Amino acid sequence: MTRSSALFVLSLTLAASFLPAQTAGSLPGVAARALVTTEARRDGQPGPLRQEDIQVLEGNTRDQVTGLLHMQGAHPSLDFLILLDDGAGVGLSSHLSEIREFINAQPESTAIAVGYMRNGTVQYASQFTNDHAQASKALRIPLGQAGISGSPYFSLSEAIKNWRGTGAERREVLMVSDGIDRYGFGTGLDDPYVNTAISDSQKAGIVVFSIYSHGSGHLGHSLWRNTWGQNFLSQVSDETGGESYYMGFGDPVSFKPYLDDITARLNGRQYLLTFLAKAEDKAGLRAVKIRTEVPKTDLAAPDRVWVPAGK
Repeated sequence: MTRSSALFVLSLTLAASFLPAQTAGSLPGVAARALVTTEARRDGQPGPLRQEDIQVLEGNTRDQVTGLLHMQGAHPSLDFLILLDDGAGVGLSSHLSEIREFINAQPESTAIAVGYMRNGTVQYASQFTNDHAQASKALRIPLGQAGISGSPYFSLSEAIKNWRGTGAERREVLMVSDGIDRYGFGTGLDDPYVNTAISDSQKAGIVVFSIYSHGSGHLGHSLWRNTWGQNFLSQVSDETGGESYYMGFGDPVSFKPYLDDITARLNGRQYLLTFLAKAEDKAGLRAVKIRTEVPKTDLAAPDRVWVPAGK
């Protein structure tokens, strides 16, 4: 064998030794999913999305997008839970008619439940139903007693862990609260109960919207507590792919602009994204960046998704 022939055989041998690693790296990943919502980057309407318009990144690795289903038409089903803080101040009572209008404006395919957050639990006034008149009649004036609010994040976690929906393709929540965590630290960027509520929501694939409404009692008038309450509500909504409304103190003049925006998001601007995440030995929440290059369009999406263990 000549020297050149020997080098050729050696190069083939070395190339073959790398084939198993290359093949293993190109194997399909683990199926994961996330609910994403389009937002206008500037004034106007966000553009429609196609599968090829979406990028999913895990660190510097780009995951393969396997599907993008527009959640309307044949795929509109939604379980929507409205959680009202039972310790809310009298201001929330003035918005009940707007919440009733919101409920009655939803399509028949949306099942709605109404619950009141009290002492870290949920007291249901109405279980999930497609009878929107029944759900709207279940609304009542909050008790408004100081000290019964507890932690709305305990209540959110309980609602998620004991979800009794209809099996709809989407599950989403609207929290109306002052956002103050009376069981936890109350301030700071690392409140354990806020973090747990976010993790529970992300693991279940639930989007959380929130509207600030000031509470009763001394804490309801505490500037710094209410500031952090709004920060916590915003954190929960942002990290689950929802939206948080109203930065201020006292109650908003009207909930209607916020509820109208939620309606627009639910009915025409949401997509179910499926993709292949990197396979790992253990199941868990995985940090992802979901983005699009469609002009004038941003995405509201969770910053972590639940990924099953790789086989």
